[in-house]
Amino acid sequence: MAFNIEMIVKVYEKIKSKVDKARKIKGTPLTLSEKILYSHLWSDNLDTPYKRGIDYVDFAPDRIACQDATAQMALLQFMQAGKNKVAVPTTVHCDHLIQASVGASKDLQSALNNSNEVFNFLESVSDKYGIGFWKPGAGIIHQVVLENYAFPGGMMIGTDSHTVNAGGLGMVAIGVGGADAVDVMAGMPWELKFPKLIGVKLTGKCSGWTSPKDVILKVAGILTVKGGTGAIIEYFGPGAKSMSCTGKGTICNMGAEVGATTSTFGYDESMERYLRSTDRADVADAANNVKEYLTADPEVYENPEKYFDEVIEINLSELMPHINGPFSPDVATPVHEMSEKAKKNQWPLKVEWGLIGSCTNSSYEDLSRAASIAQQAIDKGLTTKAEFGINPGSEQVRFTAERDGFLSIFENLNAKIFTNACGPCIGQWARKGADLQKKNSIVHSFNRNFAKRADGNPNTHAFVASPEIVAAIAISGRLDFNPITDSLTNAEGEKVKLDEPSGWELPPKGFEVEDAGYLAPSSDGSKIEVTVSETSERLQILEPFEPWNGENILDAKLLIKALGKCTTDHISMAGPWLRYRGHLDNISNNCLIGAVNAFNNKTNFVKNQLNEEYQGVPDVQRAYKKNNIDTVVVGDHNYGEGSSREHAAMEPRHLGVKVVIVKSFARIHETNLKKQGMLGVTFDNENDYDLIQEDDLFDFVDLKSFSPGKQLTIKLKHKDGSENTILVNHTYNNQQIEWYKEGSALNLIKKQNIN
Repeated sequence: MAFNIEMIVKVYEKIKSKVDKARKIKGTPLTLSEKILYSHLWSDNLDTPYKRGIDYVDFAPDRIACQDATAQMALLQFMQAGKNKVAVPTTVHCDHLIQASVGASKDLQSALNNSNEVFNFLESVSDKYGIGFWKPGAGIIHQVVLENYAFPGGMMIGTDSHTVNAGGLGMVAIGVGGADAVDVMAGMPWELKFPKLIGVKLTGKCSGWTSPKDVILKVAGILTVKGGTGAIIEYFGPGAKSMSCTGKGTICNMGAEVGATTSTFGYDESMERYLRSTDRADVADAANNVKEYLTADPEVYENPEKYFDEVIEINLSELMPHINGPFSPDVATPVHEMSEKAKKNQWPLKVEWGLIGSCTNSSYEDLSRAASIAQQAIDKGLTTKAEFGINPGSEQVRFTAERDGFLSIFENLNAKIFTNACGPCIGQWARKGADLQKKNSIVHSFNRNFAKRADGNPNTHAFVASPEIVAAIAISGRLDFNPITDSLTNAEGEKVKLDEPSGWELPPKGFEVEDAGYLAPSSDGSKIEVTVSETSERLQILEPFEPWNGENILDAKLLIKALGKCTTDHISMAGPWLRYRGHLDNISNNCLIGAVNAFNNKTNFVKNQLNEEYQGVPDVQRAYKKNNIDTVVVGDHNYGEGSSREHAAMEPRHLGVKVVIVKSFARIHETNLKKQGMLGVTFDNENDYDLIQEDDLFDFVDLKSFSPGKQLTIKLKHKDGSENTILVNHTYNNQQIEWYKEGSALNLIKKQNIN
């Protein structure tokens, strides 16, 4: 039986009337995305339709999921909110703090030894506040959510950008910062700008070496890393119905890499099969009673151009396997074009590692198809030329895959089975020799491949492909290997070809697990004590941020002008820094150390205007803070793309940065800045970015009149005495301006609870 079945039944009981009302008010047929959004409004007082990409709307999500790295800060904030229990079903999943090194059992024990303080904290807070807790080793958050919590037509938020994986089961599932999650945990509405809608029509059917992963690799090439910003991507068509539920999840998951708010599919038979296979027949039965409300109205899919802001069409029967990268997930290359492209760009052709897993490609189906390639290699006398690693998605998947012989097949091919955790995907990979910073290539089925992401080596060229293609390339050891056409030489000197992969959508003998790793919270947590040592290096009780003094910001100094791509990984790196996610001051020592200084093209090397010396970014900012000097960060396009990492907003805030000015923001990061009481604005004229000089002072001359829709004026004062006046835009509404005034959204929640 499903978790929280009563809540799911209530959603379905109300969905008909809410959707019918919205359809009447809007006066048009509704997309699936609109049905879910309108049926999850905080208020029932709907009288006019919302404007896409313009109106801020309050929603009431059904549930929340937090991974262990982000949960620390989210729960530290929730502890300050004055509540004794979470208002909606919430779970915490321990998957990020487990380093991949030598193999599952030893790596898991090492994580338990090294992060026991954090795991104990998360478990005790979960127990106290009514939060479900998934132990280390239980699995990767998004796979666990898909197996246990996701349901068609629901809305959830999660403190990880790949929360969108649940779209594979027909949800609107959105990655948010911890402060957003705290709002909902505390029983407050969750605010989101009403998304635009991108429709992707899928025709044909995947076959041969082509897989659902190739769909999103193709879409990423079309939309780029920012093309989905502020939009929900809704997939439909006969090609969509031909896919498995976990295949749909794969596509939705990597939608985070195009900046999409979320991605989703309409309810169909594949979802029903998956629900029943994962012991949720009760959810399937309930969904079947309202299934016409769990997909778009027929008119929408018949004439998608009338109802979506943008439509993309992909014929799956013609789609080729893709390999995306390096250094950006949108650099899309069909496998048959890789040889020429790699040579032209001087990408290393020798592949040193092939990695399968992560939250997007670690399902039973993924492992079965990759195992079919591995078994072929064994049968045909081949060995892997690259090292090979496997991260199962959950303990249930791992146990079932082991029972059915897949893991032994991988091991017979000398693969390393890592823990059911994120590991290499998020920089938790103790890769031997990475410190030498050698130029090399790896191929994986993960989502992100930004520089330094996997192993900390800026010269690791990481490429993204399906599990099947990763397996084939690991066997060949070459980036330019095309399994459709190319042969390999076996131990006997014979030329052999790999056959097309095969596998099972769901385990023929059903899923099985001995201990899934779940701990239910106490029914009454009032007597549970949560303690944090004052001397802890990993955890720190939060102090409220200072409210705005109501005055204009004058003579603020420039901390850094970031050049080009500046993701949340650049602003707050993962890897070894994950250990400090619960200690704001300690983790702030990584603040913007990966950002490239536009004035010298170096990282973590900026001018300290107090002594004219060049130092690390956190060091310079701490000097400014000590001297009560306000500072500004300047950035380029899509600033803050990538993960939901709220530390990327909290760290500059903690260190005393007052304003972030950029050409454009990634959605989650902009919201995170607002939540933490930061001023995040965009250049009215992008070219004004070029006016900013290293020694500039910034006067925000009309901040005292800060109001919705009103531009702000900045006077740039240069070292030579000259000045420029520029305009900047913002998207703050009245509620968000109140966050700014109070110093953070959390400060406002506390104030409201006290009053």
